[in-house]
Amino acid sequence: MAELGTSFAEALAAKDYDRIRELMHAEIDFRGLTPNRSWEARGPDAVVSEILTQWIEESDRIEQLLSVETEMVADRERVGYRLMIDNDDGRFVVEQQAYLGERDGKIGWMRVVCSGFRPLTEPTR
Repeated sequence: MAELGTSFAEALAAKDYDRIRELMHAEIDFRGLTPNRSWEARGPDAVVSEILTQWIEESDRIEQLLSVETEMVADRERVGYRLMIDNDDGRFVVEQQAYLGERDGKIGWMRVVCSGFRPLTEPTR
């Protein structure tokens, strides 16, 4: 299962929403927390259209997937990833920590906590 988290992070960094839909189970239970809001959706299309494209807008250019870390926490996969994003407001780093549950070889359950867009003032490592 450890490859599901990495695949998700890579697809998000590429803004490859078709690939994200492929990775998600048809009945995915998704919840996310950003600095100012909590989010919920069921089903891959809802996760993409109601959440992920709101978090990372069309005008946001993802310059780099800076890091990906994965490990198992009992029956859940934890994946942490960091993105460098550029948009009309400047350069930002965004970090997300996600916990995944597998169902039929796909992501069936997912919880994500996001740092929000943090202004990039010095190199991030």
